[in-house]
Amino acid sequence: MDLNLAVLIDGDNIPSAYVKEMMEEIAKYGNPTIKRIYGDWTNPRLNKWKTVLLENAITPIQQYGYTQGKNATDSAMIIDAMDILYSGKVNGFCLVSSDSDFTRLATRLREAGMQVFGIGEKKTPDPFIVACDKFIYIEILKNQSQDDTTGADEEKSKPKTEFDKITSKQLRLIATTISDLADDDGWAFLGDVGSLLQKKQPNFDSRNYGFQKLTPLFQSIKAIEVERRQDSRGHKKLVYVKMKEQKRSRGKK
Repeated sequence: MDLNLAVLIDGDNIPSAYVKEMMEEIAKYGNPTIKRIYGDWTNPRLNKWKTVLLENAITPIQQYGYTQGKNATDSAMIIDAMDILYSGKVNGFCLVSSDSDFTRLATRLREAGMQVFGIGEKKTPDPFIVACDKFIYIEILKNQSQDDTTGADEEKSKPKTEFDKITSKQLRLIATTISDLADDDGWAFLGDVGSLLQKKQPNFDSRNYGFQKLTPLFQSIKAIEVERRQDSRGHKKLVYVKMKEQKRSRGKK
């Protein structure tokens, strides 16, 4: 069943440059039936947003900054989120912000059985990231948009320097996840591995490392063996992964 999503955007905290790509990304996960953006629209700093709101059918919600140093936008967005939750009109939320103040909101929505997606910049604090079911970095959408404009002839399977690299910590996470799902021979279905990785680390995304899909990402990691198998009907190939056995150093038992 397709999710009906409430998309709530913190206008004070998110750049407007890639709103089109952001809405296209959100559409992958469900139908954005409610789209609202919060901010003080008397502030010239939000002028760039005004040009894209109509194009993307996003409703601006006015929230004056009554007290200097206090973020009234956050409070308005949280109150609206709870009203929407109790209305029963949606079964998922997309919270667009890089602000850790929404951590408790994301947690509360998930406690109510909602699926919660987060979108924000890489500076987003970890507590908000892990409070979501899935967290997507805006920088990914930015890089994707640039790839689309530079042409399809470029080699897209190779990570660029601006992308993250797989660290030893990330490799351990992948290895333990494969181990959690592996059969007696050490093989695990890649689809299950991807789903479990997402649960363990909501911001795990192959695009962070310069790959559009998990398969080429795993193929680029020397410690992982990748195998394609025909399904029982022979209609499509299923991808399985396995950690390669480490060779013992000489002189060690």
